[in-house]
Amino acid sequence: MLIVGSKEIRIKGRLLRVACIDGDKYNFPDDPEAFIAELRNCGRRIDMFTFLQKLPGTTPQYSYRMEMDNLAVLPISTFDYWWNKQIRSYPRNRARQAEKRGVVLREVPYGEELIQGICGIYNETPVRQGKAFPYYGMTPEQAHAYAGTYLDRSIYVGAFVGDTMIGFIKLVVDESHNQACLVHILSMVQHKDKAPTNALIAQAVRCCAERKIPFLVYEHFTYGNKEGDSLSHFKEVNGFARVDLPRYYVPFTRLGRAALDFGFHRRLVDRLPEKWLSKLRDYRTAWYHRKFQSSSEAS
Repeated sequence: MLIVGSKEIRIKGRLLRVACIDGDKYNFPDDPEAFIAELRNCGRRIDMFTFLQKLPGTTPQYSYRMEMDNLAVLPISTFDYWWNKQIRSYPRNRARQAEKRGVVLREVPYGEELIQGICGIYNETPVRQGKAFPYYGMTPEQAHAYAGTYLDRSIYVGAFVGDTMIGFIKLVVDESHNQACLVHILSMVQHKDKAPTNALIAQAVRCCAERKIPFLVYEHFTYGNKEGDSLSHFKEVNGFARVDLPRYYVPFTRLGRAALDFGFHRRLVDRLPEKWLSKLRDYRTAWYHRKFQSSSEAS
């Protein structure tokens, strides 16, 4: 683990080594120039460092090379304002539906109840949204590592039917109390009719409003060249909007500068045309469908 300026640093890549602050949608360098100087002298080989500008500033504040990134952002004043002004009837009806069907929402302290609930949700099915679910088979130890980061700044909310947790959400608040980032949200497929995910979003808004946190961030609004999909639509109907923010790239080596000049700092999937990606996703979905249909018939 590499710590610079009290921030944990992640270094990705073998040939091109790109460093970023862990959780860089809710962890930011207080003084980028001083932070970069310290990172250059950390003793590790780093070709490039990247960081995202903090909300609410959307115009570039630094002279480093940059490209526009995007986040799904919900400005928050009060829960009632969001409920009555920022969303339409559909998400309100879905949240009411959860309550009518017995879903109870509450903040859950970090502990065994939460960990057991997470394991139950993540181990429900090996396939989600037409592809293999990478967290299927999660053990309690893995759940602790997965959900137990930034405990002093985390908010956990569970959706319960009786004693069973059927959905959960984790928010991480940035150090300046300016934004909360929704880093984990998942519900059981078998309880989809109870709309637990919609109810969890509503509770996340309530948590932020009660704590006077002005922005709720739901990861990216769009990813690479991917066009709008069901997830971006879900974000939009719940009041989130795309906000473009500068993402800065600071090369440390000749390799880093060359990669930045030729665009190799971007993932391959982000450079492919959307029509290719769409066909590949269709093939993947069909392959998993055949695979698990065959497994079911064999058993």
